[in-house]
Formats: sequence, C-alpha cells, structure tokens
Amino acid sequence: MEKYILIMAGGVGSRFWPRSRKNLPKQLLNIFGQHTMIQETVDRIRNLVPPENILIITNKVQKALVEEQLPFIPKENVVAEPVGRNTAPCVGLAAKIISKKSKDAVFVTLPADHLIKDRKKFIDTLNKSIEFAYNSKGLVTFGITPTRPDTGYGYINFEKSEVEKNIHKVIKFVEKPDADKAKLYLESGDYFWNSGMFVWRTDVILDEISAYLPNLSKGLIELDKSIGTNEFDGALEVFFNSIKGISVDYGIMEKSDKVFMIEGDFDWSDVGSWETVYELSSKDENANAVVGDVYTKKTNSSYIYSPNKFTSVIGLKNVVVIDTPDALLVCNRENVQEVKDAVEYLTKNNKPELI
Repeated sequence: MEKYILIMAGGVGSRFWPRSRKNLPKQLLNIFGQHTMIQETVDRIRNLVPPENILIITNKVQKALVEEQLPFIPKENVVAEPVGRNTAPCVGLAAKIISKKSKDAVFVTLPADHLIKDRKKFIDTLNKSIEFAYNSKGLVTFGITPTRPDTGYGYINFEKSEVEKNIHKVIKFVEKPDADKAKLYLESGDYFWNSGMFVWRTDVILDEISAYLPNLSKGLIELDKSIGTNEFDGALEVFFNSIKGISVDYGIMEKSDKVFMIEGDFDWSDVGSWETVYELSSKDENANAVVGDVYTKKTNSSYIYSPNKFTSVIGLKNVVVIDTPDALLVCNRENVQEVKDAVEYLTKNNKPELI
C-alpha cells in the first residue's frame, strides 16, 4: 500500500489580518514558536512518508515562499493553483497527480495551518485511518470531541455503534450552527467537530467525484493528459478557469454513503481566529498574552501583539491588539470573526497594499 500526504496551503487567512496577507498568509507565519504553521504540519508527518510522497497545493503568490520554507520537498511536488476554487478541485487534482504513481494509493488530506501538540496520538490515529480507508474503500474524516458549543466549526453527526474501535459511520455533516444549536449538539453527545482532515484512496475519491461532481471529473480527465509534461502549467490554467469552486465537504462528503468518522483522540485546533491564538497562548497574572515590548495597566484578558514598537494598553478588557508596520487592529475578543470584514473593506476601497 502506497501512502501519500496532500497539504492544502492556498488560503489567505483573512481572520488573521493584519499579520496575514495574500502573499504571507497564516500558514506561512510563525504564530506559535519559531517555526511556521506549514513547517510544523509537514514536520508532524515526515516520518510517515518520504518527501517525494508529500504533495503541497498552494497558489502562485505563495509558491516561492512555500518552496523556501520546505526546501527538502521536491519542487515538482509544490503545485500552484492559478486561482482559488475551494477544496474539491484541489483534492481532485492531487488524486490525479498521485494516480500517475499509484492507482490505489491512500492519501491523507491535511490543511497547512492546524495545531496538534500530541504527535504520537495523531500519527497513531493517522495510521489506523490509512489502513481502514485502504481496506474499506471508505472516505474517512477526523472528528474532534467538542469541548464547548463553538459556532466556528462544522459538526459531524455519527452513529454511536462502532464499525471498528473509534470508527463510526457518518449520518450527516452539519454546517456551522448558531449558538443554540451548537449547545444542543454538545449536550447530545451525537456530534463531533469536523476537523477538515480526510483520508481516502485515490481511486475511491476519483470515483466519488465522478458520481457527485461530474463537471469537475470531466475537467480532471482532460487535465490528466498533461500531468508530468511541459503542457501541465497551461492545462492547469485552463482547468481552474473553467470549473466552479466547491468544497469537498459540500460536494462529496455530504452526499456520499461511504463516509466514516474516526475519533481524533488528540489535542487539535484549526487556529481559526485571534481568539484561538489568545486561548492557546501563555498568559500573565492578569490573563494577558503579549508579544513584544508591551506595558499594560488595569488591562486583563487581552492578546497584544506588537513586536515592532513599544505599546501601552491601559484600562481595557477582552481586547485584541495587533500592530504591524503598516496596519493596526484593535477589537473586542468577541468580535474577532469580523476581522475579515476589514479585509473586505480594504478590497472594496482598492487598497491592495494592505491585504
């Protein structure tokens, strides 16, 4: 059984503005520690497969920096999408590329920007899911036990009975709920968070794309002729400009009857906002997390990032302050999901240098 890893690294991370920009998004930043998030993601799985079996799909703007941060990955394995079309085309493209080497290989699909501290448990779960996906010909998703009624995650409704230990048949996927529904999901014990990590065989996922996304499948069949040739870049341009964007969750996972969930028994975060960064950061006696030369007084429960200049925050509570050389964000922690609105404002007002 051949094993491959797909790392999806094309996002812009608008909820992490002003640190995250189009040419330097969240996954290419060192949010925690010395290494960037994509470096941490690759390092977690380096002992699982050789570098030539790691495929990274990013975009044109970020490709050079991805190659710079991961010099041991063969350059031909770093593929740049000419335009973003969500995750289903990305997965289909990876499946076609991998199929050239192994028709029934299992490949793990991982976002580039998740935080997982317990590597051993993660790899153990990954190995089990790989074996199950290969033998069952199922689509495997990782479910995370919810610890709070979070409205920022999608949820997975699953059968309580186990197909194998910690593996369940999926009943349905649920989009991000409102607060009341999220509370009901948590209390019922019938729902896990959707981590956005998947495992499947190349032949199986391509069959599912053919069944549920026929137009995407036709485009992939045409693109397949150019993979590994000098015509690939041009064909990739044509392919991405001729298809519609759709997520693999909505396009495949919500429709297929072959979906299973494996319980992710490891600490996990998708680091989806500045609030998450605050929660995961070490804090002082006033519950403040600070980066840089920062003075606080009568301030608590706040995240302050200001490595470029001395910053003083006085008399505030539950705020996020992010200072960069050309932009400043100040917001209440309850409103961090709205940071993306600032990026939309800058886009509408033609200020590309700030996004």
